[in-house]
Amino acid sequence: MNDLTKASEFAAKAALATPPSVVRRVRGLSDTAIAWAFISPTIVLLLAINIFPLIWTIYLSFTNYRANRPNAEVKSVGIDWYQKILTDPDTWAAMQVTAHFVIWTIVIQTVLGFGLAWLIDKKFRGHGLWTTIILLPMMLSPAVVGNFWTFLYQPQIGLFNYVVSFFTGIDPSSFQMLGDVQFSPWAIIIVDCWMWTPYVMLICLAGLRSIPDYIYEAAEVDRASKWRQFWSITLPMAMPFIMLAVLFRGIENFKMFDMVNLLTGGGPGSTTEVASITLKREAFEKWRTGYSSAFAIILFVTVFGLANIYVKALNRVKQR
Repeated sequence: MNDLTKASEFAAKAALATPPSVVRRVRGLSDTAIAWAFISPTIVLLLAINIFPLIWTIYLSFTNYRANRPNAEVKSVGIDWYQKILTDPDTWAAMQVTAHFVIWTIVIQTVLGFGLAWLIDKKFRGHGLWTTIILLPMMLSPAVVGNFWTFLYQPQIGLFNYVVSFFTGIDPSSFQMLGDVQFSPWAIIIVDCWMWTPYVMLICLAGLRSIPDYIYEAAEVDRASKWRQFWSITLPMAMPFIMLAVLFRGIENFKMFDMVNLLTGGGPGSTTEVASITLKREAFEKWRTGYSSAFAIILFVTVFGLANIYVKALNRVKQR
């Protein structure tokens, strides 16, 4: 009570110390104007953090600027970088690797995530404990996950090869998940699915929990089978949430860098060199800042365009 009294006294003194002209101006403001006055500094800060780097990157993409030569003369190259990138076979190879990674991770994570959500929604005995266990990989940092799975994939001492050998009878030292051209892309896909399937599960679970119980009760009254209820009620009503999970994971996996860099570094050769790894090499190994800026803008436009098309499809599904 004493603290409340002191606060009231402080507010009264502040009000008395406020000039009358300021008081009249504040009283004349609407609620909307006051709200804008409070959030404007935050908006300005966000614009400075997000918009300025984008504009600066666009500018650099039309120049020959190199970050390791900051004092060199900066010349305009027009759209030369964009033309070179779009006609470079290595660029399209990296985009193909990225597409392979994105498509397979989305398919596997969506199927497994929705399946786990559907099972947990049944609220079987101990479902809370299993939900917590399933969510554990998502709570780890990519650096920890990358180092952990690098150890598991070791052909001599790693547990993964011995598990495969137990089920298939193959010699555990006869193959390398990270060093083999055929297996290395799937090694990354396995790790990403292990880590982020719980995220998809949470979104799908929210969709399943949003379906009213009376709809299932009405279906049971009409003697609809469980399979019919799943295809006619569960899946259609959960579809917007499933599509939302696909959108989020698609955007994140398209720009995937840390996990690939930790596990394979883009190797062996260029087998797992996704677009982000190519961008990193151009920017920080070859120091072609203008070229890498143009590449970054192309990736941004690609993700932004595909996401907008997908959001329109998502809105159509939600309106049904």
